[in-house]
Amino acid sequence: MSSNNPDNKLIITAAITGSRNMRDLSPHIPYTPEEIVASCLECWRAGVSIVHIHVRDPQTGLGSQELELFRRVVEPLREQTDLVLCLTTSGIAGRNLPYADRLAPLNLQPELASFDAGSINLGGGVFSNPPDFLDQAAEAMLQKGVKPEIEVFDSGMIVTALRMRDQGRLADPLHFQFVLGTPWGAPAEPKTLLHLLDMLPGDATWSIIGIGKNHLPMSVMAMAMQGHIRVGLEDNIYYSRGVLAESNAQFVERIAALAREYGRPVASPDEARAILGLAKQKNN
Repeated sequence: MSSNNPDNKLIITAAITGSRNMRDLSPHIPYTPEEIVASCLECWRAGVSIVHIHVRDPQTGLGSQELELFRRVVEPLREQTDLVLCLTTSGIAGRNLPYADRLAPLNLQPELASFDAGSINLGGGVFSNPPDFLDQAAEAMLQKGVKPEIEVFDSGMIVTALRMRDQGRLADPLHFQFVLGTPWGAPAEPKTLLHLLDMLPGDATWSIIGIGKNHLPMSVMAMAMQGHIRVGLEDNIYYSRGVLAESNAQFVERIAALAREYGRPVASPDEARAILGLAKQKNN
């Protein structure tokens, strides 16, 4: 765990909508920019310091990388909150959009952006992140001063990130987001997390996602192991077994309450910036 967190603060990230789950699975998934903004505001009030943003076509609900849709989310959040914004470069898993589309949100100069450090079977297809895309994404983030949130679905993605760090393409300190429990990726188990943590540089920070039923167990593990936590409807639509979550804020409120009981104060957005080594949020 990085030494930038002397007060043991816990960063909570909310992944608001994703690009895959549709309203036939849950009617509570935000689609429009206005719905996404409203959900972010609820999460901010509940204790979130980072929001992970995908956007969707407002008519169809399908995931989109249209820059104007991102702008309609980013600008109100910058006007109304001090949230750290993490914009996706993932596109839509299985559809594998052109690189320029995937990297378009970087033009809004977020403080964080997702950096999926390898390819994996996902969503019934291949989530393609080949070396040339990773090189382009890393170069664009360096040029724009955007910190990569290195998403890790299996241990080889850490190897890739460390190699790119050694090549000067990624800058220390690195921040990792473990995605555990996908059908084709690393399992959401304690031994998996311990193995991944053993591979990290000493100054790295990390957060964890437990997909589906693994949502709460992995969050509790991270809390106990000095990591950080991502929750939200992108990763899990159920609040408890068979019970749909009605909002992203529900997940945030539960983790914030557990953190208070455990003795890990929830980080404010500026405290999250300090822990992750981010500059003060941009206002452009």
